[in-house]
Amino acid sequence: MIAGIGIDIIDINRIRRVLTNNPSFREKVFSAAEIAYCEAKADPSLSYAVRFAAKEAFMKALGSGWNQDVRWAEIETLNLESGAPEVKVSGITAQTLARKQISKIHVSLSHEKDYAVANVILEQS
Repeated sequence: MIAGIGIDIIDINRIRRVLTNNPSFREKVFSAAEIAYCEAKADPSLSYAVRFAAKEAFMKALGSGWNQDVRWAEIETLNLESGAPEVKVSGITAQTLARKQISKIHVSLSHEKDYAVANVILEQS
């Protein structure tokens, strides 16, 4: 059963500016694996932006927004060998999903020139 749906769109240049002007943003919001993935890209801002959008979409799907039950860096968007994106959660965020009986996270990511967009669907067992 679908427990929540979230979507987010973000201006890639906004993330580019934040990464430049606020160096601590990267470590506060992204996991070490996400940072390694993004930094390996020709334009890391694209990958950071779409992952930020995924985190926002996840929180919207959860219906919580950013609060004490969700941590930015605990919502991790990585890629499977096939290239498909996958969201994994850990820590307090994983405990929140377990409490809400969320068993599956579906995610779709896209970016084009100026914008990045993410859609997240949470499924209950």
